[in-house]
Amino acid sequence: MVRYVYDFTEGGREMAGLLGGKGANLAEMTRLGLPVPPGFVITTEACRAFLATGSPPEGMAEEVARHLAAVEESAGRSLGGADDPLLLSVRSGARISMPGMMETVLNVGLHDGSVRGLARASGSDRFAWDSYRRLLQMFGTTVMGVPAARFEEVLDALKRRRGASDDLALDADDMSALTGAYKDLILRETGEEFPQDPAEQLRRAVLAVFGSWNGGRARLYRRREHIPEDLGTAVTVQRMVFGNLGADSGSGVAFTRDPATGRPGVYGDYLPNAQGEDVVSGIRNTVPLAGLAELDPASYRRLLEIMRTLERHYRDLCDIEFTVERGRLWMLQTRVGKRTAEAAFAIADALAEEGLIDRREALSRVGGEGLARLMFPRFDASRADEPLARGVAASPGAAVGAAVFDSVEAARRAAAGERVVLVRQETNPDDLPGMVAAQAILTSRGGKTSHAAVVARGMGKVCVCGAEELVVDTAGRRFTAADGTVVEEGRVISVDGSSGAVHLGEVPLVPSEVMRHLETGTDPAAGDPAAGGGLVAAVTRALEQADSVRRLEVRANADTPQDAERARRFGAQGIGLCRTEHMFLGDRRRLVEEMILARSPEERERALAALLPLQTADFTGILEAMDGLPVTIRLLDPPLHEFLPDRVELAVRVATAEARGERPGRRDLELLEAVDRMHEENPMMGLRGVRLGLAVPGLVGMQVRAVASAVVARRRAGGRPRAEIMVPLVGDVEELRLVKAEVARVLAEVGEESGAPVDCPVGTMIELPRAALTAGPIAEEAAFFSFGTNDLTQTTWGFSRDDVEAEFFPAYIDRGVFAASPFETLDEDGVGRLVRIAVEEGRAVRPGLQVGVCGEHGGDPASVHFFHSAGLDYVSCSPFRVPVARLEAGRAALGDGGDGG
Repeated sequence: MVRYVYDFTEGGREMAGLLGGKGANLAEMTRLGLPVPPGFVITTEACRAFLATGSPPEGMAEEVARHLAAVEESAGRSLGGADDPLLLSVRSGARISMPGMMETVLNVGLHDGSVRGLARASGSDRFAWDSYRRLLQMFGTTVMGVPAARFEEVLDALKRRRGASDDLALDADDMSALTGAYKDLILRETGEEFPQDPAEQLRRAVLAVFGSWNGGRARLYRRREHIPEDLGTAVTVQRMVFGNLGADSGSGVAFTRDPATGRPGVYGDYLPNAQGEDVVSGIRNTVPLAGLAELDPASYRRLLEIMRTLERHYRDLCDIEFTVERGRLWMLQTRVGKRTAEAAFAIADALAEEGLIDRREALSRVGGEGLARLMFPRFDASRADEPLARGVAASPGAAVGAAVFDSVEAARRAAAGERVVLVRQETNPDDLPGMVAAQAILTSRGGKTSHAAVVARGMGKVCVCGAEELVVDTAGRRFTAADGTVVEEGRVISVDGSSGAVHLGEVPLVPSEVMRHLETGTDPAAGDPAAGGGLVAAVTRALEQADSVRRLEVRANADTPQDAERARRFGAQGIGLCRTEHMFLGDRRRLVEEMILARSPEERERALAALLPLQTADFTGILEAMDGLPVTIRLLDPPLHEFLPDRVELAVRVATAEARGERPGRRDLELLEAVDRMHEENPMMGLRGVRLGLAVPGLVGMQVRAVASAVVARRRAGGRPRAEIMVPLVGDVEELRLVKAEVARVLAEVGEESGAPVDCPVGTMIELPRAALTAGPIAEEAAFFSFGTNDLTQTTWGFSRDDVEAEFFPAYIDRGVFAASPFETLDEDGVGRLVRIAVEEGRAVRPGLQVGVCGEHGGDPASVHFFHSAGLDYVSCSPFRVPVARLEAGRAALGDGGDGG
């Protein structure tokens, strides 16, 4: 028989898939003997059953009733009792943390009768009525569908009438009146009375939390974070403890290390006389966690003990929610905390140095996307004016954009290609689309544990919170700084998430210390965190560990000696793709035009002869930069018409001359005729790649001679050149066989001329489905395969990348057809299956066949893990992605598919 409900005493953190992260960790803290209010968890299986049928599964209600009775017995009170009522919190808890994305209902069990009993038992009328109005607001919004803004309007109107700046200035009579107004609002908006039956409140609250799994913001967050849609959420039902009982009570959030930088210390926020929702919502500015030491020294000391216990138990940064109820500390939640990329590397490195984890586990906790963010530039402080304001540095990085004041406008402008900064008093879960669209988030309220900060860190967004000097007028779409400067919507601002500074205008950028180290090998004040040295050391050790365990080699896509040198400094082990077409641009384009316009073999040979020494010099420089390492040179791939002038431009020149009564230039006429002659309806599928080499006599020979001559030149200079020749767009083995014969002929000629044999392995790109499906025969002629996954994705899906990405990919991602663009992260089910087939069939024919990938997927973290599992020998990517690929190749060897950073 399936169980749907577990008591905290029956679970542990290993049951997160069933109990959700929140429930599993509450059970774990209970197991550790920490002060956790009693409760139980309704499982993710129950949620999935509800979402599938629209009804709770059979037997769930009876299990809930039994566990509720146990909680009532341990408390000595009954749910919603008239004298001293037991009240419950009902909270969501998915296996993967989704902060603020789903629903919570607090104070379940209050009604018109029990509110007076709560007042008597607590000795505070204000507390009782405040708790009741909170239930009405949460239940009314979450369960009954009343827009949250309606409740805020009622509250704001009351505060204006009382001249109150915040909720604390309202007395018991005000809260009682607010409760009545909220009940009227619910009846008016829904046509239904707020339910007075506590059991009915609990039942409906649980189902509403289940339903919130499919809420708009939760679905958006899952798409953004690539969280599976079918996990469902557990529901945690727990005895309420109250932080809003007076000055000796309060709620807070604590981190065992700084989630922004990773530095050890006491980090977090505390809010006296408040419930937990007040802390994370940012509606009131908190005091630093250290302030609790003065307000309640005993609770502070106990909290520090618990923080140490949890960090050592979880061996990681812990994010903790707690409440102090009249001097007694209660733990309401812990989880492995979300962190910035900088903090991820710093914490993993520090825990390894402290011996809590080993270096392999430290590597598993950081990720390529995080490393890429650390390589981004930062603001040049020496060229920045005095900041408009300073706030809490909640999520580091440097971002510039136009100030916008609501989520809809942020999303609209971003979709039009504009960089924006979302500015709010505080954010709430409904702001998620704007937060996703923005370069940065700036709020005038809240701290490092506010909604804006937590979500921004999880998404890797720049964030500054609690910039109290700013008066944010969302209705007027402007904010005013302390010096009187008014910033209207659309004006550009710069947000520094590392220092908390906000500047007017665009501040120039400088390279990050991590990038500087990777490029030059210099270590900025090693060990000095303020100078970036500590972070550089952490990144360096992570990359060293990755290099020591990875099986995949990492090469670079590079077309110039300069790019090759940079790639080698970044740790590349060769060049997996050297595109020869880039060598035909600029001043050389005219020579290519001469080859295309040639009217005889002699004219074509003269044009090719002029190109030969130029290409030879290019290849010589690249082989020198990569001396001793493999350099895979792809023969000319794009159609020749791409090297010709634009047809419209040519036609205009010809028509203009004719309109003036002049004779158009002969070259313009010849070029226009060539463009028309070579026009193709679908150039991607036309005369390109190997087809070009077979159709244009001498083209393959010239390029192979240039490669061979460069090899000879490097040998004579004492080098160790390792050139490989790659034939693009092969669809049939006979194409490769013909080109390979031409290559062999030219290599033999150059070898005879130089007096020493020239051996360059010949392989092919697998970028057509037919090539993947006939990989066995092709492997008989190919020394190596390199997957061109950009074209393989286009030809498998039938997509033209230049057309489809802007046209309908956003809609496909929004509607769940894609989790991510298949041009960014490899489509494992379709394109990936072709890759596996080609590897298996190619190696069945040629067991030692070397296989790599040189499409852009070679630098994508998730795709690197796939290529490792598919048995490839190397990935090749842009020079700047080489460190990312090295890190992920190491993580793939550990069997870790997550990002961690």
